[in-house]
Parts: sequence; structure tokens; C-alpha cells
Amino acid sequence: MELIRMAASQTKDKSGKELAPIMLALITNANKKGIRFTSDEIHLILEILKEGKSKEEQAQIDRMITMVNTMIKKHTT
Repeated sequence: MELIRMAASQTKDKSGKELAPIMLALITNANKKGIRFTSDEIHLILEILKEGKSKEEQAQIDRMITMVNTMIKKHTT
């Protein structure tokens, strides 16, 4: 929960493009602490981050989700 709060504070007022490194850092830090987010948990976090964003920013976040999912798959295979 602490990691999610940290990510939320770091992503406030960020564009979709700026979210990717923050989300990767969140996932990496969680993994180092032995925390593994499920796909559903990551999806929920990203949906929360999309709230209040413009359609364009939401689309950027969706693209970022695809990129993060690709990176996660590379790191877990």
C-alpha cells in the first residue's frame, strides 16, 4: 500500500508519457521487497491513475500499459 501511495503522489499531474518510468520504478521496488502485483492489481492502479485525465492522456496511459506489460513479460520469462 505504501508503494501505491508513493506512486500516486509521484504521478499527480503527470502526463501519460511521464507515467511509464514511475510505474516501472514502482514495480521494480515492489519486486525488490518481494511484492508481486497481479495483472488485476496493476490494471486497477492504472485505471485510478487515468481518472480525471483527458482522453488523449488516457490513451497515452493505455499505450504505457501495453509497454509495461511487454517489459514485465520480458523480465519474467
